[in-house]
Amino acid sequence: IDILTLFPNMFDGFKTESIIKRAIEKEKVEINIIDIRDYTPYKNKQVDDYAFGGGAGMVLMPQPIFDAVDDLRKENTKIIMMTPQGIKYDQKKAYELSKENHIILICGHYEGFDERIKTIIDEEISIGNFVLTGGEIPAMVIIDAVTRLIPGVISQDSLKDESFNDGLLDYPNYTRPEEFRGMRVPEVLLSGHHKNIEKYRQEEKIRLTRLNRQDLTGGDNNG
Repeated sequence: IDILTLFPNMFDGFKTESIIKRAIEKEKVEINIIDIRDYTPYKNKQVDDYAFGGGAGMVLMPQPIFDAVDDLRKENTKIIMMTPQGIKYDQKKAYELSKENHIILICGHYEGFDERIKTIIDEEISIGNFVLTGGEIPAMVIIDAVTRLIPGVISQDSLKDESFNDGLLDYPNYTRPEEFRGMRVPEVLLSGHHKNIEKYRQEEKIRLTRLNRQDLTGGDNNG
Protein backbone atom coordinates (compact mmCIF):
# COMPACT_ATOMS: atom_id res chain seq x y z
CA ILE A 1 0.00 0.00 0.00
CA ASP A 2 1.45 3.36 -1.07
CA ILE A 3 0.06 6.48 0.56
CA LEU A 4 0.44 9.87 -1.09
CA THR A 5 0.24 12.56 1.57
CA LEU A 6 1.40 16.06 2.47
CA PHE A 7 1.89 15.02 6.10
CA PRO A 8 3.91 11.77 6.23
CA ASN A 9 4.65 12.06 9.95
CA MET A 10 0.99 11.48 10.73
CA PHE A 11 1.56 7.79 9.95
CA ASP A 12 4.52 7.23 12.29
CA GLY A 13 2.52 5.87 15.22
CA PHE A 14 0.03 4.13 12.96
CA LYS A 15 2.73 1.93 11.42
CA THR A 16 4.57 1.14 14.67
CA GLU A 17 1.81 -0.11 16.96
CA SER A 18 -0.43 -3.14 17.44
CA ILE A 19 -1.66 -5.33 14.58
CA ILE A 20 -0.39 -3.06 11.79
CA LYS A 21 3.14 -3.22 13.21
CA ARG A 22 3.00 -7.01 13.49
CA ALA A 23 1.61 -7.37 9.96
CA ILE A 24 4.50 -5.32 8.60
CA GLU A 25 7.06 -7.29 10.61
CA LYS A 26 5.57 -10.58 9.37
CA GLU A 27 5.75 -9.20 5.79
CA LYS A 28 2.02 -9.64 5.31
CA VAL A 29 1.72 -6.04 4.13
CA GLU A 30 4.09 -3.33 2.97
CA ILE A 31 3.04 0.25 3.75
CA ASN A 32 5.00 3.07 2.12
CA ILE A 33 4.47 6.75 2.92
CA ILE A 34 5.23 9.11 0.03
CA ASP A 35 5.42 12.88 0.44
CA ILE A 36 3.61 14.53 -2.47
CA ARG A 37 6.02 17.46 -2.14
CA ASP A 38 8.84 15.22 -3.37
CA TYR A 39 7.26 15.38 -6.83
CA THR A 40 6.85 19.14 -7.19
CA PRO A 41 9.36 20.98 -9.42
CA TYR A 42 9.18 24.11 -7.26
CA LYS A 43 12.06 24.85 -4.90
CA ASN A 44 9.63 25.96 -2.20
CA LYS A 45 7.88 22.55 -2.42
CA GLN A 46 4.59 24.16 -3.48
CA VAL A 47 1.84 21.64 -4.29
CA ASP A 48 -1.30 23.80 -4.17
CA ASP A 49 -2.62 27.02 -5.67
CA TYR A 50 -5.65 29.29 -5.70
CA ALA A 51 -8.83 28.03 -7.34
CA PHE A 52 -9.81 29.38 -10.73
CA GLY A 53 -13.05 31.31 -10.35
CA GLY A 54 -12.25 32.32 -6.80
CA GLY A 55 -13.35 30.84 -3.51
CA ALA A 56 -11.84 30.05 -0.14
CA GLY A 57 -8.98 27.62 0.30
CA MET A 58 -6.20 26.19 -1.81
CA VAL A 59 -6.46 23.38 -4.36
CA LEU A 60 -3.93 20.57 -4.84
CA MET A 61 -2.26 20.88 -8.23
CA PRO A 62 -2.43 17.93 -10.65
CA GLN A 63 1.24 17.74 -11.68
CA PRO A 64 2.81 16.40 -8.43
CA ILE A 65 0.12 13.74 -8.00
CA PHE A 66 0.20 12.68 -11.68
CA ASP A 67 3.98 12.32 -11.50
CA ALA A 68 3.84 10.39 -8.23
CA VAL A 69 1.25 7.97 -9.59
CA ASP A 70 3.25 7.52 -12.81
CA ASP A 71 6.28 6.65 -10.68
CA LEU A 72 4.48 4.23 -8.33
CA ARG A 73 1.90 2.54 -10.54
CA LYS A 74 2.38 -1.16 -11.30
CA GLU A 75 0.51 -3.54 -13.60
CA ASN A 76 -2.23 -4.38 -11.07
CA THR A 77 -2.41 -1.12 -9.11
CA LYS A 78 -5.71 0.11 -7.65
CA ILE A 79 -5.71 3.91 -7.21
CA ILE A 80 -8.09 5.30 -4.59
CA MET A 81 -8.89 8.86 -3.61
CA MET A 82 -10.68 9.79 -0.38
CA THR A 83 -13.47 12.22 -1.21
CA PRO A 84 -16.99 13.09 0.03
CA GLN A 85 -18.28 12.03 -3.41
CA GLY A 86 -16.93 8.52 -2.98
CA ILE A 87 -18.80 5.34 -2.17
CA LYS A 88 -19.29 4.77 1.55
CA TYR A 89 -16.65 2.46 2.98
CA ASP A 90 -17.89 -0.77 4.56
CA GLN A 91 -16.74 -4.28 5.42
CA LYS A 92 -17.58 -5.62 1.97
CA LYS A 93 -15.30 -3.04 0.36
CA ALA A 94 -12.57 -3.86 2.90
CA TYR A 95 -12.73 -7.53 1.84
CA GLU A 96 -12.52 -6.53 -1.82
CA LEU A 97 -9.47 -4.34 -1.24
CA SER A 98 -7.76 -7.01 0.88
CA LYS A 99 -7.45 -9.10 -2.29
CA GLU A 100 -5.67 -6.38 -4.27
CA ASN A 101 -1.94 -6.70 -4.95
CA HIS A 102 -1.10 -3.00 -4.87
CA ILE A 103 -3.09 0.01 -3.70
CA ILE A 104 -2.26 3.71 -3.95
CA LEU A 105 -4.22 5.93 -1.55
CA ILE A 106 -4.26 9.65 -2.33
CA CYS A 107 -4.86 11.88 0.68
CA GLY A 108 -6.36 15.27 -0.05
CA HIS A 109 -6.00 18.43 1.98
CA TYR A 110 -7.03 22.05 1.99
CA GLU A 111 -9.96 22.81 -0.38
CA GLY A 112 -9.51 19.56 -2.29
CA PHE A 113 -8.12 18.19 -5.56
CA ASP A 114 -7.85 19.66 -9.01
CA GLU A 115 -10.68 17.83 -10.77
CA ARG A 116 -8.33 16.48 -13.46
CA ILE A 117 -6.64 14.24 -10.89
CA LYS A 118 -9.79 12.10 -10.91
CA THR A 119 -8.96 10.96 -14.45
CA ILE A 120 -6.17 8.72 -13.12
CA ILE A 121 -7.98 7.11 -10.20
CA ASP A 122 -10.02 3.91 -10.13
CA GLU A 123 -12.28 4.65 -7.20
CA GLU A 124 -13.36 7.37 -4.78
CA ILE A 125 -14.12 6.33 -1.18
CA SER A 126 -15.77 8.16 1.71
CA ILE A 127 -15.70 6.92 5.31
CA GLY A 128 -18.78 8.90 6.31
CA ASN A 129 -20.91 12.01 5.96
CA PHE A 130 -18.60 14.40 7.78
CA VAL A 131 -15.64 16.62 6.94
CA LEU A 132 -12.08 16.07 8.17
CA THR A 133 -8.98 18.22 7.79
CA GLY A 134 -7.48 15.79 5.30
CA GLY A 135 -7.44 12.29 3.87
CA GLU A 136 -4.83 10.83 6.21
CA ILE A 137 -7.25 9.52 8.85
CA PRO A 138 -9.57 7.98 6.20
CA ALA A 139 -6.49 6.32 4.68
CA MET A 140 -5.64 4.83 8.08
CA VAL A 141 -9.20 3.55 8.43
CA ILE A 142 -9.02 1.85 5.04
CA ILE A 143 -5.59 0.33 5.71
CA ASP A 144 -6.52 -0.91 9.18
CA ALA A 145 -9.71 -2.62 7.98
CA VAL A 146 -7.93 -4.14 4.98
CA THR A 147 -4.76 -5.30 6.73
CA ARG A 148 -6.54 -7.33 9.42
CA LEU A 149 -8.31 -9.31 6.67
CA ILE A 150 -5.08 -10.44 5.01
CA PRO A 151 -4.53 -14.15 5.72
CA GLY A 152 -2.09 -14.68 8.57
CA VAL A 153 -2.49 -11.25 10.15
CA ILE A 154 -5.09 -12.37 12.72
CA SER A 155 -6.78 -15.74 13.25
CA GLN A 156 -9.56 -16.78 10.90
CA ASP A 157 -11.71 -17.69 13.91
CA SER A 158 -11.59 -14.06 15.03
CA LEU A 159 -12.76 -12.90 11.62
CA LYS A 160 -15.55 -15.45 11.29
CA ASP A 161 -17.91 -14.08 13.94
CA GLU A 162 -17.28 -10.37 13.50
CA SER A 163 -19.86 -7.66 13.01
CA PHE A 164 -21.18 -7.18 9.47
CA ASN A 165 -19.98 -10.55 8.12
CA ASP A 166 -23.58 -11.76 7.92
CA GLY A 167 -25.20 -8.34 7.86
CA LEU A 168 -25.56 -8.33 11.66
CA LEU A 169 -23.72 -6.80 14.59
CA ASP A 170 -21.59 -9.03 16.80
CA TYR A 171 -23.00 -10.75 19.89
CA PRO A 172 -22.08 -9.47 23.40
CA ASN A 173 -19.01 -10.95 25.08
CA TYR A 174 -18.19 -11.50 28.77
CA THR A 175 -15.15 -12.59 30.76
CA ARG A 176 -14.25 -13.13 34.44
CA PRO A 177 -15.59 -12.49 37.02
CA GLU A 178 -18.98 -14.17 36.56
CA GLU A 179 -20.55 -11.41 38.66
CA PHE A 180 -19.41 -7.79 38.74
CA ARG A 181 -21.22 -5.05 40.68
CA GLY A 182 -24.42 -7.04 40.65
CA MET A 183 -24.25 -7.84 36.93
CA ARG A 184 -24.06 -11.53 36.09
CA VAL A 185 -22.88 -13.29 32.98
CA PRO A 186 -25.87 -14.90 31.21
CA GLU A 187 -26.28 -18.45 32.51
CA VAL A 188 -26.34 -19.96 29.03
CA LEU A 189 -22.70 -18.90 28.51
CA LEU A 190 -21.70 -20.81 31.64
CA SER A 191 -23.63 -23.95 30.71
CA GLY A 192 -21.10 -25.52 28.37
CA HIS A 193 -24.01 -26.40 26.04
CA HIS A 194 -22.58 -25.34 22.69
CA LYS A 195 -25.81 -25.57 20.71
CA ASN A 196 -27.66 -23.37 23.21
CA ILE A 197 -24.76 -20.91 23.29
CA GLU A 198 -24.77 -20.68 19.51
CA LYS A 199 -28.55 -20.13 19.50
CA TYR A 200 -28.28 -17.43 22.19
CA ARG A 201 -25.53 -15.61 20.32
CA GLN A 202 -27.42 -15.64 17.04
CA GLU A 203 -30.54 -14.29 18.75
CA GLU A 204 -28.48 -11.55 20.40
CA LYS A 205 -26.93 -10.56 17.07
CA ILE A 206 -30.39 -10.13 15.57
CA ARG A 207 -31.71 -8.27 18.62
CA LEU A 208 -28.79 -5.85 18.82
CA THR A 209 -28.85 -5.15 15.10
CA ARG A 210 -32.57 -4.38 15.18
CA LEU A 211 -32.09 -2.21 18.25
CA ASN A 212 -29.03 -0.25 17.18
CA ARG A 213 -28.70 -0.42 13.41
CA GLN A 214 -32.04 -0.28 11.64
CA ASP A 215 -30.19 0.63 8.44
CA LEU A 216 -28.77 -2.92 8.34
CA THR A 217 -32.11 -4.67 8.78
CA GLY A 218 -34.50 -2.40 6.96
CA GLY A 219 -36.91 -2.81 9.87
CA ASP A 220 -37.79 -0.94 13.03
CA ASN A 221 -36.44 -1.19 16.56
CA ASN A 222 -39.46 -2.90 18.05
CA GLY A 223 -38.01 -6.37 17.62
